[in-house]
Amino acid sequence: MAAAHALKGIPEFFENKLGESIVARTDALGTFRELGPPDLCHIIKTNAKPGVSEVGTYHYVSGVDASSSATLAAYLNSLTYSMDENQSWFTKSNAWRIRSGIYCCFNAFSRVDVRVEVKIPGGVECYFVDVRGERHETTASIWQETYLSAVLRAILYSDDSYYRLAGYRKVDPITSLQAEQKFLEAVETLFFRGWQLGSKPEIQTATVVHNHLTSGVMKYFSDSFRYGPAITLFEKLQQKDPEVGALLAEAYIGQNEEIKAVNVLHDCLKQAPMSYSLLHVQVEYLRSKGEFDMALKLAKFAVNTTPSEFLTWAKLTDVYIDIGDYQNALLTLNSCPMFTYSERDMHRMPAPSYTHLPVKAEIANSGVMEEDASGRENEADPNLLRLPAPALHGTFSKAYALLTRLAGRIGWDDLLKCRSVVFVMEEEYRKQKAKEEEHKGSFSLPSAPIAEEPVEESKNEEPTEEAKDEEPKEADADDTKEDDATDKEANATEELSEKLEDVDLDDDAEKKQDDEKVNGDAHVEVQHMSLERPRQAAEDANGEHSNKQDESSFTFGNKRLCERWLDNLFMVLYEDLRIYTFWRTEVAHYRAQQLPYRKTGTEWELLGDLALRLWHEEESKEAYEQCLDQKFSAKAWIKLLEMYAKQGNVERALLAAVKLTVYHERWYHEIVYPTEIAWNLNKVIRKEGLSKMQNVLTSMNLPEPVQKLMRRYFDYVELFKVEGYEF
Repeated sequence: MAAAHALKGIPEFFENKLGESIVARTDALGTFRELGPPDLCHIIKTNAKPGVSEVGTYHYVSGVDASSSATLAAYLNSLTYSMDENQSWFTKSNAWRIRSGIYCCFNAFSRVDVRVEVKIPGGVECYFVDVRGERHETTASIWQETYLSAVLRAILYSDDSYYRLAGYRKVDPITSLQAEQKFLEAVETLFFRGWQLGSKPEIQTATVVHNHLTSGVMKYFSDSFRYGPAITLFEKLQQKDPEVGALLAEAYIGQNEEIKAVNVLHDCLKQAPMSYSLLHVQVEYLRSKGEFDMALKLAKFAVNTTPSEFLTWAKLTDVYIDIGDYQNALLTLNSCPMFTYSERDMHRMPAPSYTHLPVKAEIANSGVMEEDASGRENEADPNLLRLPAPALHGTFSKAYALLTRLAGRIGWDDLLKCRSVVFVMEEEYRKQKAKEEEHKGSFSLPSAPIAEEPVEESKNEEPTEEAKDEEPKEADADDTKEDDATDKEANATEELSEKLEDVDLDDDAEKKQDDEKVNGDAHVEVQHMSLERPRQAAEDANGEHSNKQDESSFTFGNKRLCERWLDNLFMVLYEDLRIYTFWRTEVAHYRAQQLPYRKTGTEWELLGDLALRLWHEEESKEAYEQCLDQKFSAKAWIKLLEMYAKQGNVERALLAAVKLTVYHERWYHEIVYPTEIAWNLNKVIRKEGLSKMQNVLTSMNLPEPVQKLMRRYFDYVELFKVEGYEF
């Protein structure tokens, strides 16, 4: 029965009770914390035949112009043309039609749900619902906020791997230069309220520079390497807030105007010397030029100005790895403040009575579409399925990427040695505890263990900041003792500002100790063949190192207590390396014996992910290609597309783009830009030129519907004049 009143080519969920999806969305409004969920389109269908009850269906959508009630009503009206005309074999007298519809779009600035209700035929009613479920009249400012919220969701959710939702239709949010100008005007108006939208998971506190609005703007322009409009926008905004200079400098660097970027950074840092965003742009620029020693000093200063953010510690860890100071890299990584990962905004709907996910006829008949494999190819070794690394999100995922980068540099064995040098191990902890018990039983005076007193005193003299932020010793060396992160005196800001002037990027005197450590950690070949299981690092009985008052009693020399989360990441890395080593050894053995090495498609995909996590790109490429020989995998294709684009392999990149485009079209992802496919094709077009890409596409002899889908990417390049369009 459901197929008789379903829409053509559009996903639908059929309700058990009329309007239950709208009620569920209203109830969930108070739970949305950031950008909010995708738009909800709910329609009620009726039948002319007496006695047939009405049916309520809904689907999710993003990218629809939400700047006015007219544009949303137009989308609802367009669905009437998607009703299946072949509803009856001999007559249309019992044809279903759409009686009414409600379009819901979440306003992430004001935290309200804007709704447009259309009666067909009839009038249009628009209003917004607050978290209490009360109705209010819409205003011009509400519409502008709603429009920008909708565009940002379309941009940021376009290919977010963590935002998978069935029945989610995605259309292009910006299809013309006029629409882009409209977007920029809305951004300029609401820019300084962007922090209200929240930020990426690894950022604790959203700021003017770090939030979903700026992320959306930078993603939109950077994916097509068109920084000109962004530069114009940020130049205006920088006059109001010097911290916006970080975004302006990034845009200038992307436009290959590095001198302008350096001048902007220089001027803005004079006005906002404590902005870690400005400092980080400078650090990244210095790293790109190989000036790691200068980058190190600025990264340390960024930590001192903002010790509560994960980003500053992560950046300092990266720079330590660059210069080969692996011990300090571990100490800095251990000091990173970690935040609980929050899932994306999404409301739970009642279970639908029926789900309709149709395949468009032109896609089904193209001969290019491949369905997801079933049966044996989806089976996998439990050891691969149980690997804990893929479950890491937010700061923990970023920290693990730093740890794997460190392991890739020095190898597992030397990483363990480095770990035992900088952290207190369980065995050392037990020995020290036993010694303390012995002292307590043997001496009654607290001053008896004379030999140990100086060590305890020296440790107690260290600032309490070490317990809270555990800043590496080298980071403290650049700043005086009174400038710790917890200083609450009124002149703290002035002192730190003066220090930026004092940072001498050419002064190498303070690097003696660092150089000794670098020399001590000379290049070591990675040894994967025999893995030593990591010993347990010491931790107190409650597992709360930083709050333990007598930490000095079992901290030896410069050793620190390893945070429990970092200790767990070592075990995660051990499991990854163990499986990877076993796989590569097995492959080598089979090749030596000239025997075929067989795995299921899912196993190859998981091995590709594993190799990529461990920075072995060639091995991951090999695994993904083996996976695609046995089954279709969108993940494998998108990873290979990125690799082919990086290598400039036009034919293979276009093949990957074709497979992914058809797959996305089948699942209602009609959006062309910004997507990962468009971003990677734009990279190839920059190097090879648009004409070559068009000729290669023609030579592939694809069915006309598929060629039409692929030409949309090239039309976008021509319309928006992406670099490479003219040759």
